[in-house]
Amino acid sequence: MDAFPCAHLIKEIGRGKHGARSMSRADARALYAAMLAGRVSDLELGAVLLAMRIKGESVEEIAGFLDAAEASFPRLVLPAATAAPVLIPSYNGARKMANLTALLALLLAREGVPVLVHGVRTDVGRVTTAEVMAALGLAPCATPAEAVAAIGAGQPAFLPIDVLAPDMARLLALRRVLGVRNSTHTLVKILQPLQGRALRLVSYTHPEYLEMLGAYFTEARADAFLMRGTEGETVANAVRAQQIDWFHEGERTVIVEKQGVADTPPELPVERDAATTAAWIGRVLAGALPVPPSIADQVAQCVRVARAMHQAGA
Repeated sequence: MDAFPCAHLIKEIGRGKHGARSMSRADARALYAAMLAGRVSDLELGAVLLAMRIKGESVEEIAGFLDAAEASFPRLVLPAATAAPVLIPSYNGARKMANLTALLALLLAREGVPVLVHGVRTDVGRVTTAEVMAALGLAPCATPAEAVAAIGAGQPAFLPIDVLAPDMARLLALRRVLGVRNSTHTLVKILQPLQGRALRLVSYTHPEYLEMLGAYFTEARADAFLMRGTEGETVANAVRAQQIDWFHEGERTVIVEKQGVADTPPELPVERDAATTAAWIGRVLAGALPVPPSIADQVAQCVRVARAMHQAGA
């Protein structure tokens, strides 16, 4: 493959946080497509990733990057259902709290909502959703077809990013080389890998991403819930509920208000390891423990919107 020269783009995006200029959507799409295809030299790739890390992505750039990302792998076609599918990205895991993303996925599936979780299998020092789901008997899917079959059987499916989008997984893994995150970490959280409409659950960790992603979802007229992450995960904080904004048809609506610490905190796992978390989730699903109210509210809102999207022809 021919090399993709980047000097003319690096010259614009590499002038620092205040001096840099953003790329057009077309240029961003072409650049990221070349990055995914391995057409950018290591030296230029490092320069691009660090320049974007310092500058931050514009709405046009993130849209162009996502155009290229979603064109780099086949979209999944899910069986017919009574609700639009819900997409749950899981790329952070948990360090301090139990990772309850698997509980969210299982509660949604129990309501008849198709659920695809995608993310990383492991993360050093963190407990990932893949590990918790495996402890619950839901191993990561080996192929996209396996994920489609699991969802068709009424189960939430975990599809590793290296199976779903291997070229993106390669760029994601560059964090271990460079020591910092790159634009791919944002892209995987807003990825829409399904044929047809789906409700994306998206989290952010830094305040500037609230505005950038909000502007993107509004302009894209996407269907998404946006909230501050629970240690980066898209499940509601079981102790202190976050605000959740709903984006639909270019409109932005607050559907869950930010709340303080609950007067009576829910009983949560005593340890955060995958086995303990999975055992606790099992007790909740069996009715032996209540669902934390903030997660129950998140599930109810997801079910309501997913069913409405289906009825509207999703």
